[in-house]
Formats: sequence, structure tokens, C-alpha cells
Amino acid sequence: MSRPSPEIHPRFTSPESLSDWLKPRLPSDSFASWGVEPGTKNVHNLWLEISEGETSLTNSVPPVRTINVVSLRVIVADGQVLIESRQELSDGSVHHRCMLLSEKMKPSETPEMAVIRAVREELGSVIRVEVGNIGDVVRIVPGSYKMKVDEKNSISYPGLPTRYIFHSFEVEVEGLPEDSEFCTVEEEEYEGSGHAGVANRAVSVKRHYWKWVSADSVES
Repeated sequence: MSRPSPEIHPRFTSPESLSDWLKPRLPSDSFASWGVEPGTKNVHNLWLEISEGETSLTNSVPPVRTINVVSLRVIVADGQVLIESRQELSDGSVHHRCMLLSEKMKPSETPEMAVIRAVREELGSVIRVEVGNIGDVVRIVPGSYKMKVDEKNSISYPGLPTRYIFHSFEVEVEGLPEDSEFCTVEEEEYEGSGHAGVANRAVSVKRHYWKWVSADSVES
């Protein structure tokens, strides 16, 4: 793998221009699986991430994708932790996750701002309290913030090495269902992006499936 040039982040005017740039830089079989293999996303998703400032790519072979992610360890009084067991995608496939609630950060957000948005977008539809602002029911546990960097191949984009900068918090959220498992419906994932035509061709999340598990079964 050639040395990345982190100061150089290519710009792409369309998903097609991104696809043309990626093809000679990624294994052909891996790139061909994007949006075809269950649980993967396609080049339209990646173009939207780049356009929204959520993702950057280094000008290297292969490129390295970098994203900032908030990861939330949602806890309740009895010590249980909320995990997302799976996602139902717009192409009908199911993406098995068994992960803490996580969300890509927007370029203008602080980690704390991203925490509130993540709870609102992922869990807001099932919170059973009347509030004017979702931030009123979210409490970040003092001293719980941690940051770590993890580099691995992306599950969503096979063959694309990804540098994840995780901003982790422990949080309490008032009004969540007490059922051992529950489901939330995703609002339009790319609503307001200004790229409706591209968004219609991207793979989006339609439903999230959650469950409460014992704290010792979840990696810190």
C-alpha cells in the first residue's frame, strides 16, 4: 500500500467521477460487491458522505477513508446496556451489527452535539416523555468521554481501509422502552442533503432493532 497523502483529499463532482477514481485503486472484486452483497453500501452512499463532509479519502492506493464517529454506551439503572442487533436496509437486506449506538459526526459538530443528534435520530421515535428538546432527556455521564482510533477494512465498503476516530460516551436516556427488544423506524436518512437524485439510488437504513444486554457482554 502506498503512503497516504493526508493533506490531499480529492473532490468529486458526481458518484460517477468517484467510481471512475476508485476503480483502479481498489480490488475489482471488492468494489464490484458494493451495494450487491447484503449489508454493503454503494458508491452513491460514499459520495453523499464525502459531499456532506462526513468522510474524507486520502489520495493513495488504496485510498484510506477517515470518519469521526460518536459511540454511545446507553445504560439503565439495573446495569444493562443498549445495543443495535441489526438493521433493515432499503434494498431488503439485513445488516447484523451487535454494536453500541453509533453515528458519523457532521463536520461542524462537537462530540457532545453529535451525541444529542444521534439519540434524536436513532431513538427519538420511541422515547416516552414529552420534551421540547431531546437534549432534556439525555445525560452524559461525567468523565466517561474517551477517544480512540481504529483502522480496519470497512464492512459497508469492502476493500476500502477505514480509519475510525471514535468519540465514546456513557449516557443515560430517559423514557426508553423497558422491553428487552424494540424497533425504531429511520427517518429519511439523506433528507435535506440537497442531492435527492443521488440519495434515491443510495442504500438507506429503514429500521433499527435494539436490545438490552448485560454490561459485561459489551466491550468497553
